[in-house]
Amino acid sequence: MSEQSSTDPKTDGDPEARGLRLVVVLLGLTVVSGLIDAVSYLGLEHVFTANMTGNVVVLGFAAAGAPGFSVAHTLTSLGSFVVGAAAGGRGTVRLGGGSRRTWVRLTLAAEAVLLGITAVVAFAAPGATATAYTLIAVTAFAMGLRNATVRKLGVPDLTTTVLTMTLTGLAADSRAGGGHGIRSPRRTASVIAMVAGATLGAWLVLHHGLGIPLAISAGLVAVLAVVASGRE
Repeated sequence: MSEQSSTDPKTDGDPEARGLRLVVVLLGLTVVSGLIDAVSYLGLEHVFTANMTGNVVVLGFAAAGAPGFSVAHTLTSLGSFVVGAAAGGRGTVRLGGGSRRTWVRLTLAAEAVLLGITAVVAFAAPGATATAYTLIAVTAFAMGLRNATVRKLGVPDLTTTVLTMTLTGLAADSRAGGGHGIRSPRRTASVIAMVAGATLGAWLVLHHGLGIPLAISAGLVAVLAVVASGRE
């Protein structure tokens, strides 16, 4: 009688399945989005660099002359995000047809490097005008790069940056809304992850400045880049 294999038959010999599942990875990235928007909104004149839906509204506020908002900062964020998304789109064309695991890990590694650069800049020259524009441009580019990848992955209810449709689905598909609530745990986890990241980020910005939350974001993404699998 042959010896029974002690490995999981679903993952044995399949490199795509080795590592942390994408659902968990994307929830981790949602925490990072909360951290990043806490840095940008609270520390960089009320601009978002992860949540572009909010940024479009902020642009309207700034254009109308509302105090505390900057047209230049908001346009820098929007433009950098679009450029990052375009770069991410090219990456999905070039790498998306191969190993999903490799493609995800390379994208997250690039994001970690970019966020690490912003942390260094924030520590080296806090308060400088050039620092503000660098942080906005580089974090927005990184978020655009990531969002293009997440969009291509197509994991339901985990966009990592915008929760409008997640909250809509959570309510509309709940038992109160006449549904079965099948994806409620995933959607709820996404909301909790964003709130947790924003809360931690806000506390760090208010008490320790911009460098530490950016460094934590870079470290978390780097860890996810190492451990991510290619399976949902």
